[in-house]
Amino acid sequence: MVRVMKPAWLESLMEETTFFAACANHEARRKNEKNIFCLTCCLAFCPHCLPSHRSHLLLQVRRYVYHDVIRLDDLQKLIDCSYIQPYTINGAKVIFLKERPQSKSCKVPANICSTCDRILQSPFHFCSLSCKVNHMVYHGEDLSCILYRFDESDFTISQFEGLPMEMSDMNDDAQTTENSMLEEPLHHKGSSCSSNAISSSIISEERDILRRKNKTNGFIKGIFISLNNRRKGAPHRSPLS
Repeated sequence: MVRVMKPAWLESLMEETTFFAACANHEARRKNEKNIFCLTCCLAFCPHCLPSHRSHLLLQVRRYVYHDVIRLDDLQKLIDCSYIQPYTINGAKVIFLKERPQSKSCKVPANICSTCDRILQSPFHFCSLSCKVNHMVYHGEDLSCILYRFDESDFTISQFEGLPMEMSDMNDDAQTTENSMLEEPLHHKGSSCSSNAISSSIISEERDILRRKNKTNGFIKGIFISLNNRRKGAPHRSPLS
């Protein structure tokens, strides 16, 4: 089988780059997480490094529940994202960069990712960008058919102006709400596992992650105990002799 080569920027984005690590060049600065990807240099850097990449093509990476995501509006300008299941998080549609381990399984037959077997809604075939690309590579398909010739003006430094220190609006502390769920696609007939069951399973899984994180911090969010509001009982007097 002929090996299909991935473009350098795509391979670096999916496999070689570690995002949200502290920038070695700005260790003493706040907001120094590497959450910007340079399509020109094929590397990640922090907001303080922006001046060094002023004329380059840039892409913002965000994080949700310990996983890297990219807004669908940005990613689909570079590559065909069809059949990749999107999520709506903080009001924006996002695509996960890499596959995520499946901690819970549906007890009845369900639609699953063609690469990693993660439970999906119909009619999606992949849970992340890497799952789609790796599936095509494994089967020897030409990646050029899903890569777009994009407008470079969409990836200039101007998109970050005014937001140099507040780049990650979807971080590890993001709350999973009723809006943070799967996009509703058209359902295919014959699906044995309902979309509501799948959505509930995945949302419950991510809530468990957030709950475990809160517990490690020594408290559970949303529960407050005030010692000043304790109700005093009626005083007890000794009986008269």
